[in-house]
Amino acid sequence: MGLYVLLPLVLPLSAWPVARLAAPRLHPRTATRLLTRVAAVMGGCSTLCLALLTVVGSAQLTGSPVPEGWADPEFRAAVSRDRVAGRAAIPALGLVAVACGRTLWRHRRVARRARRALTGLRGAPVVVLPDTTPYAYALPGSLDRIVVTTALLDGLAPDERQALFAHERAHLAARHHRHLLTVHLAACANPFLRPLRSAVVYTAERWADEDAARAVGDRRVVARAIGKAALLSSAAPAPTLAAVAAGGPVPRRVAALLAPAPAGRDRPSVFTAVGAAVWGAAAGAVVSAMSSANSAVTLFLLLHPAAPL
Repeated sequence: MGLYVLLPLVLPLSAWPVARLAAPRLHPRTATRLLTRVAAVMGGCSTLCLALLTVVGSAQLTGSPVPEGWADPEFRAAVSRDRVAGRAAIPALGLVAVACGRTLWRHRRVARRARRALTGLRGAPVVVLPDTTPYAYALPGSLDRIVVTTALLDGLAPDERQALFAHERAHLAARHHRHLLTVHLAACANPFLRPLRSAVVYTAERWADEDAARAVGDRRVVARAIGKAALLSSAAPAPTLAAVAAGGPVPRRVAALLAPAPAGRDRPSVFTAVGAAVWGAAAGAVVSAMSSANSAVTLFLLLHPAAPL
């Protein structure tokens, strides 16, 4: 497999420029979708290549539970170049599995607890809890709900409450929790994807900010609501759930809302910095997919004679 199997592990570095430039120069909707897709492809390819290397590493270990044909000297000689990387991939893949499992477990646990806390309440889309702790978040599910406490509502003016609800409805309508969960899992699969995770956490909130501003019709009201909510409220109960006070530096979001609305163009010109960054990330994702596919086919052709399926 050689170099091809290692490329997907480092190619996420090609997405760092777009992670930095997408938030300020692309529409938040475009940036969120683009970065999520790039992170998903690169995280998946990175995990696949770790799995392929783990197979190679397992074949080199004495007494490992692999087919007997894999211990054949000819097969071991064919994969000898990947021996060191293969053995290192075994604990690395284990760490990835643990990190992804922990993220999924925490996401489901928090969502389950939140739904359990609403058991017995009427199936209204907005649930106001009599709580002295100010917070609000969007709770997706078979019945999408917005959860907010009286402590937070008491700190907002009527028009700011309208902006708050519009912001959370935007999270539910665009299914932002799926984007957030995807990039968190991708960052668990490859630490080089953490800048994309941070960028999507921010751009998803900016996307909801812009949708709320369009629904309310006043960008300044939304900016005030976000600023007050951030001062009053706690963060989301889990990083994969969306909350009005989450998503990076609040002053940046407020400043963006006080500026003119971003253009809705989905494809930046390739002759701009952000355009070059977008195409660079796209090329990195394509090369990552091709490299992982090439490595998978190569390993299959090596394994099939040793252990025919």
